[in-house]
Amino acid sequence: MKDKKNVAIKIIVLLYPVLLFYITAFMTYNPFVRTRWRAQLVNVLLFELLAVLLFGLLGSAVTALRTEVGLTWLAALVNSYVLNFRGSPLVPWDFLSVRTAASVATNYSYVPNVRQVLCSMLLLGMFVGAGWLDWKLDRSKWRLRLGSALGSMVGMIVLTLALWNDGVVSRLQLYPFLFTPTVMYERNGFVVTFLMDLQYLKVEKPEGYATEKAEQLLASYGEATSGVEPEGVGEEIGKQYPNVIVIMDEAFSDLSVLGDFETDRDCMPFLHSLQQGADNTITGMLSVSVKGGNTANTEYEFLTGNTMAFLPAGSIPYQQYVRGEISSLASQLSGLGYETCALHPYNASGWNRDKVYPWMGFSEFLSKQDFTNASYIRGYVDDASCVEKIIELYQGKAADVPGFYFCVTMQNHSSYTDGYVAPEGNNSVPGGSQALEEYLTLVECSDAALQQLITYFSSQSEPTVVVFFGDHQPADSVVAPIWRMQGVDPNNLTEQQNALRYQVPYVIWANFDMESATGKDTSANYLAAQMCQVVGIPLTSYQKFLMEMSEDSVADYQMLQYYFMFDEEHKNQ
Repeated sequence: MKDKKNVAIKIIVLLYPVLLFYITAFMTYNPFVRTRWRAQLVNVLLFELLAVLLFGLLGSAVTALRTEVGLTWLAALVNSYVLNFRGSPLVPWDFLSVRTAASVATNYSYVPNVRQVLCSMLLLGMFVGAGWLDWKLDRSKWRLRLGSALGSMVGMIVLTLALWNDGVVSRLQLYPFLFTPTVMYERNGFVVTFLMDLQYLKVEKPEGYATEKAEQLLASYGEATSGVEPEGVGEEIGKQYPNVIVIMDEAFSDLSVLGDFETDRDCMPFLHSLQQGADNTITGMLSVSVKGGNTANTEYEFLTGNTMAFLPAGSIPYQQYVRGEISSLASQLSGLGYETCALHPYNASGWNRDKVYPWMGFSEFLSKQDFTNASYIRGYVDDASCVEKIIELYQGKAADVPGFYFCVTMQNHSSYTDGYVAPEGNNSVPGGSQALEEYLTLVECSDAALQQLITYFSSQSEPTVVVFFGDHQPADSVVAPIWRMQGVDPNNLTEQQNALRYQVPYVIWANFDMESATGKDTSANYLAAQMCQVVGIPLTSYQKFLMEMSEDSVADYQMLQYYFMFDEEHKNQ
């Protein structure tokens, strides 16, 4: 009888990791439907190896299984919240942004959903039930314990390295496409996807890369030259370049790109008026690489001209790759005699900005503590206060020195379930949600701040250009009602529908004569070069390359980006 009990215990111990994989996966999706069967086997094997490792180290099945249950429950719960808040799963480089995440953590709702509660209860039952599994290896069996621990570690390392091999990935029919991280996570399972992502903490050289080739390509574009000099600028103030004001507005987007939906009032009347063909104004849609979060990637693309397309999906260059001086719009304008100031009315350490901005060429960085006497919305410095701070900086600068002010706002940061109500009432959306209506109301405040900024500089004599754009659309949970109004299942979007989630509006406006255009769509990585070209600021050779790029130039683009980001020989020059 005792032998049968021991066999039963060992069988249950082996079943625990299997159950852990399926229960933790079910917290966010159905693994039986979404995860490929070979990937299920690999995930289960990794869970088994972890159990063996813990058993070898701890010598007790009870302690080992309870530890594994606790660790996997915590990982699954964190992943489910991350997925809900930003629309993409937890990735290895998220651990580099713990401080940034913690700084905004109190602004989200952590009320668990049905899946989280159900799976947590099942895991709690497994945690308690593990107490019945009385299987121990005492110290006298240290060789067996050590061998088990080492063997399982070796097994996990070998499996991880195998998952980095394209041939193995193909044979196992794993999903390899990093640009759709949520799909990759569901098709491969959390653990397999996480281990596959580890290889991208370091970016490999493009095929055929050489420093000399990159430098020759840049040299072929010659010295920096200006684009079309705006009419009247040179005549009025000599060769002084225009002031450049850039506002990257938190979560600002026009959700009508997803389809028509009814509201009781236009939430961005001023922006829409500019899009009707305003004088000295260029408008269009901007393609960005993120949605729901990871703001720093859009500003990285805008400031550097680099693209996230050549980097691992979900990576954060500010935290992973920027480790010293790097060419950017700020360093370019600084070299032309601009005073350069970055503004962000929140914690300076967010996304490593306090370290990255000086490396980029900003001579000054104003964060939350510098916004004295600011007004707040939902605990965030509002966009109107950001406009007032920019005007204050402009008024305080020397008249013969152009200013570059790059502001990343905070007012519209998620979540949108805190019950905020504007003095005039919130936008109303029939069939919408509280989160959607609150979001649209915040966008309306941003639109008013943009009007305030442009109205002020319309009356100023110094030539000034304003660039305004959103960093990303809000999270999937906010826009879900809009999809449903179109008869679309938000959990099963087509490739074309998903692409719409990466579109935000942008504006380039000047208080001097400039050729106007509407519907001029572009991407964040091209926008700074486009702005320089149309207002007469000299383009760098890299920007000239970007402005002349064609489909045949993609490999050259990847080579030049690697040159500026990772080539140690270039950095040491």
